[in-house]
Amino acid sequence: MRKILVLLLLVAGCGSVPPAPAPQPVSAPTPTATTGVQESWRITRRGAEHEIEGYADQVSVLPGERFQLRVSTTAPHFSAIAFRMGANPAKVWESPEVKGERQAPMKIVGGTVTAAHWRPSLGVDTTGWPEGAYLIRLDASSGAQRYVPITVRSASTAGRVVIVNAVTTWQAYNLWGGRSLYQGPGGFDGRSRAVTFDRPYDHDGARLFLDFEKEALAVAEQSHVPLAYLTSLDIKPGVLDGARAVVSLGHDEYWSPGMRGVVTKARDSGTNLAFLGANAVYWRIATHGRTVACDKERLCRLWRDSEPESGLVGQMYDCFPAEGVYRVTRPSHWIFAGTKGGSFPGMVGVEADKVSPGSPGKVQVLAESPYSCGGRATVSHSTYYVAPSGAGVFASGTMRWVCAMRGRRCGHGVPDRAAAFTRRATTNLLTRFAKGPAGAP
Repeated sequence: MRKILVLLLLVAGCGSVPPAPAPQPVSAPTPTATTGVQESWRITRRGAEHEIEGYADQVSVLPGERFQLRVSTTAPHFSAIAFRMGANPAKVWESPEVKGERQAPMKIVGGTVTAAHWRPSLGVDTTGWPEGAYLIRLDASSGAQRYVPITVRSASTAGRVVIVNAVTTWQAYNLWGGRSLYQGPGGFDGRSRAVTFDRPYDHDGARLFLDFEKEALAVAEQSHVPLAYLTSLDIKPGVLDGARAVVSLGHDEYWSPGMRGVVTKARDSGTNLAFLGANAVYWRIATHGRTVACDKERLCRLWRDSEPESGLVGQMYDCFPAEGVYRVTRPSHWIFAGTKGGSFPGMVGVEADKVSPGSPGKVQVLAESPYSCGGRATVSHSTYYVAPSGAGVFASGTMRWVCAMRGRRCGHGVPDRAAAFTRRATTNLLTRFAKGPAGAP
């Protein structure tokens, strides 16, 4: 999509939640090892647009904490099933049948903020749930289904590789209710200047997680390194103390000053960083409770206008739409140890980065992929640099790094051998990063 000057709008919440009856109690879950569950998490029928949909009243919880699901459905009844995603998706909990309710229509708050503000439908107790990324599948008695994502976050990240769900970016693109930070009624002019987590996600409820994060999460768990789990809203002072590495996944575009400050401090203390996408740390946002504010016309700028993202990432966003062949130029680098092949069609896209003003002086280019950006000759880079603390920082430079882990299922002409390449390179990266500051290449 087209990139525009960033502006910042800090709003004070999205109104109060209307009085609600107490949610229906649900007993604590017992994790189960259900045979064949690896695929049973999938939605088989989305149904009509508002046949069933919902959201959680928290973006993340600690193990054992409760959260509430707020669900609207036209069906007489529904149930909810929680699946822990990762290397081996597993069902950990299932609700009893719950009476369905068609909740109130969306509300427009503050002129442009689309919110649901629904009543609680049921409470969920996460006692016994392992840390990780979860999808709650809502099953209407009519057969329609939708996802509600939630992260069971880690209380400590010390000694672990931290996987970050990019929920601020998920919400920026969320068009539920007809408005996102990109468009609204009539197009760009009708967009929201702020968005709230008090609403369902559009499409199947977990589109950006499934497109840009699911495969990387599985590879991370298959690497057997010690992992911790957070969302971008959880990146607050102290949360990364002692972390071995922080992993930004495939589409992590919206960062607040607080997020960037915490991650930069971690890097400067020896925490390695990996950016497995492109266009990271692009829009500068404000967060206030469950609201993400980003006015793209007034008051504020893109990160690069004051503090280029390349100073942290090692490179910066250059092109949309990008389409090209990924070409390895330093095959002897330890990140590529054990990989085969030096070029992979379709792996550069749909957005791409390159080394730019503000990149560290000793940044190393590991892959350089020439292509045409709308007729402009340019390149996409994969980079690695070492911070003064000894922390290593890798950036893939293409938004299809995680997608390529699916091989041909990624589309765009990406071959199956790209899956072996990206999975092995990512495993090499995580394995070394888990040992502490990765240091010299």
